[in-house]
Amino acid sequence: MRVGEDLFVRSARGDSPAWLRGTRVRHEGRISAGGIEKDVAFAAAEPEAADAIDTAYHDKYRRYGGQYLGSVVTPEARATTIRLLPR
Repeated sequence: MRVGEDLFVRSARGDSPAWLRGTRVRHEGRISAGGIEKDVAFAAAEPEAADAIDTAYHDKYRRYGGQYLGSVVTPEARATTIRLLPR
């Protein structure tokens, strides 16, 4: 999710997905979105950014209702928020 110039990701499935566990071990990786691939570093998101990230998710996914939105704005999802930093 983009908030200003910053990019963030969250796990809609809590702490269990392998990709999320991998970010905590390797702290870097490669992302692909919108036809663009970039090397990134994974960093903890600042807690004060959580509300702005929620708002961005609401703005982007509200038209889909709870199907997508409900899973990424829960307290469990918020706790998995990672900031993507260009390398």
